[in-house]
Amino acid sequence: MLKTIKPSGLTGTISAPASKSSMQRACAAALLSIGETVIHHPGHSNDDVAALRVIRDLGAEVGTMEDGSLRVQSKGVAATGGLEVNCGESGLGLRMFAPIMGLSNQVIKVRGEGSLLTRPMDFFDEIFPLLGIRVVSNGGKLPLEIQGPLKPRDITIDGSLSSQFLTGLLLSFAASGAQGVTIKVNNLKSKPYIDLTLAVMKHFGWEVENKNYETFYFPGAVVRKEKVEYTVEGDWSGGAFLLVAGALAGPVTVKGLDVGSTQADKAMLQALRDSGARLEFIGDEILVGPAALKAFSFDATECPDLFPPLVALAAYCKGTTEIYGVSRLAHKESDRGLTLRDEFGKMGLSIELDGDRMYVHGGGGLKGATVHSRHDHRIAMACAVAALNAGGAVTIEEAEAINKSYPDFYEDLKKLGGQL
Repeated sequence: MLKTIKPSGLTGTISAPASKSSMQRACAAALLSIGETVIHHPGHSNDDVAALRVIRDLGAEVGTMEDGSLRVQSKGVAATGGLEVNCGESGLGLRMFAPIMGLSNQVIKVRGEGSLLTRPMDFFDEIFPLLGIRVVSNGGKLPLEIQGPLKPRDITIDGSLSSQFLTGLLLSFAASGAQGVTIKVNNLKSKPYIDLTLAVMKHFGWEVENKNYETFYFPGAVVRKEKVEYTVEGDWSGGAFLLVAGALAGPVTVKGLDVGSTQADKAMLQALRDSGARLEFIGDEILVGPAALKAFSFDATECPDLFPPLVALAAYCKGTTEIYGVSRLAHKESDRGLTLRDEFGKMGLSIELDGDRMYVHGGGGLKGATVHSRHDHRIAMACAVAALNAGGAVTIEEAEAINKSYPDFYEDLKKLGGQL
């Protein structure tokens, strides 16, 4: 699909999308929680749909209520022999659900789609045998074959590539009734995402002791609940693009983002402050508007998904913006460091990559161009937001990539006055 965005002024109020990080964790917890769970404000992105498909395949019953909430009935992981599960293109879905599938003594085949087929998953081969899980992979990549049951014991894992595998281990250990065991983690990245995992687990009744993000101890305490109600948070990852759109072409008011959230991408607020954008907080609403934008410095190591909206913002900030944490970008839907340099380069922006640092030479304006999403949802949204203040129309090839996380994104821009 092609999508052309013309320079546009925006105004109005819009609600942030549901957080797929929150939604997918809620789906996993609902599967593992014996009984009924009601999920309010559920997401409907491709990754959310994939998570719901996975928990259905693993035995949960999912129904939609009159208000759009989801009712999940579960007896835990109740997989049947010969089952094949498809995680779609969700890296979190695969890394989180694989240890959960390991709770079953049945053989489960795991597949995926798109860029997920090329992402390295060597940690399954390294860690699963230590936990009594048989795993067969395709040279550390999909497809996988998993057979448990998982036997929780003290282990040490590397957290430098992703925190998502740790999320799956925390959930599966807790659901298995682990008691008196620890997971030690070296060099953990994206700590706020683990905060979100632990918050969801606590909501569902599982206790884990976090000792400085280096050791996670399972005391075996479980508070059983006959029914759990969970409300999916607004998404700071998707909301970041709306906030940047407001800073470039607004003012725009964004609803539904919790400033007290544990989501890592809440850090977008600091970048907006540092750039000099207009920011106002009115109850649970955030107003963002244009101002004289200046270059800033930002460490995105703990929130690498912010690189695309940060680049869109920095493109219009006078001076050279420095963003740290480029090493976290290589194994996303695309190699985002290179992709951002190349696609924004088509619009006339100069980006330099130097080891773990990105330098964005902004303030000179962008020109109309044809760019490609590289099948990466965040690249498509970043280009669309940057186009709002460009010197001409920007056409995005494979623009439907947004469906992975924020399928209503273009429609939301239109509601605010964007010309698409």
